[in-house]
Amino acid sequence: MKFNQWTLGLAAVGVISLASAARADESASPINTMVAGTMIDGYVDTSMQWNFGTGNEYLPPYKFGGPAKADGFNLNVVQLSISKPLDESEWGSGYKVDLWFGPDANALGTTSGAGWQEHTTDFAIRQAYVALRAPVGNGLDFKVGVFDSIVGYESVESGNNPNMTRSYGHGLEPQTMTGVLATYRFCDCFSAAVGVANTVGPMINQRAFAHTGTADGTYAESFKTYMASIALTAPQSWGWAAGSTLYAGVVNGFNESENYAGNASNIEEVTTSWYVGGTLATPVTGLKLGAAFDYLKVNGDSSYYDHGHDYAWAVAGYGSYQATEKLSLHLRADYLKDHMYFLYDVTDGNPAFDFDNTEVFALTATVQYDLWKNVISRVEFRWDHDLSDEDTHTDGVARFGRDGNLKNAFMLAANIIYKF
Repeated sequence: MKFNQWTLGLAAVGVISLASAARADESASPINTMVAGTMIDGYVDTSMQWNFGTGNEYLPPYKFGGPAKADGFNLNVVQLSISKPLDESEWGSGYKVDLWFGPDANALGTTSGAGWQEHTTDFAIRQAYVALRAPVGNGLDFKVGVFDSIVGYESVESGNNPNMTRSYGHGLEPQTMTGVLATYRFCDCFSAAVGVANTVGPMINQRAFAHTGTADGTYAESFKTYMASIALTAPQSWGWAAGSTLYAGVVNGFNESENYAGNASNIEEVTTSWYVGGTLATPVTGLKLGAAFDYLKVNGDSSYYDHGHDYAWAVAGYGSYQATEKLSLHLRADYLKDHMYFLYDVTDGNPAFDFDNTEVFALTATVQYDLWKNVISRVEFRWDHDLSDEDTHTDGVARFGRDGNLKNAFMLAANIIYKF
């Protein structure tokens, strides 16, 4: 059975196993259509969460989190996927549609609207693209439509990540774009991708130029978003390091995102996102390591981003250990340096953190035990710590807790995902 590059990369760091990927592929159900090979699959993602202490107003603002999920039972999202993979012919074709239902669909932000407040339909199109192959060399593959960002260590799908909650770096990254992406595999060890999109996203069909009834930017009609990435994979001849990966990418374009990191930052400028990440196989059986670095730079001249307050960066380290066939242990440490209003809370105009110079550290430990068939079951503990020097903010609003006066936030959660 063949696996795509993303699946192999996730398997290399221990996020998923090739055996589970094969089972998931085999569980996909063919449906009777006019197009042979069309498949339908998806998952149901639920959680139970306890946030230590009293009051949920000021919680760590990582993506797909927030007060709405604190101290209770949650339906996170239901994904329904309909697809026809590319065949092996020279002029292969296919398609993929990922539909989201549930609260996380609102945080995805692909729905058109004048502001994040309108993104409350509990429905979103995550991806919808036509896949094409041209007989150029080893085969030049295209995605035309709406597709996931080409940069990032963690997937937008929680079940494909080693941890349930997302890192701060994941919130810095572009997420969904509308455009064309071309990918070429030069050999088993090296591949590259280039693409052009309307904007950095995530709104589908968004434009960088203004038109009636929108809040889009005022750039020329020809202004687009450009992206490129490379991926290196260690060959089998490298012994225990075989399968290790190194990935780098960049995305530059107009970014009007009013729900960055889950309704946190309001960006209406040209931005550049730089990403470097990798996975490392180790000589210790079952142990995989990973690391990621994200850098987001605002290139516009808005007064919101003057005096050097125009960048944010994050770094994360990952460790995964497959203790038994069913039991796996995952640890993530991540750090964010915010110098661009990234953590500014647009929901009520109060900063969740001191947006002038914020430093946040988070440590996340996850235990996964695959007890039921097709089910991901895991328990997660997360600690977020504010490293900023100031005890309070200039407007009297501080960090975590009911009154925003705590430097630490603790969370314990259980995550149950059924893949069909």
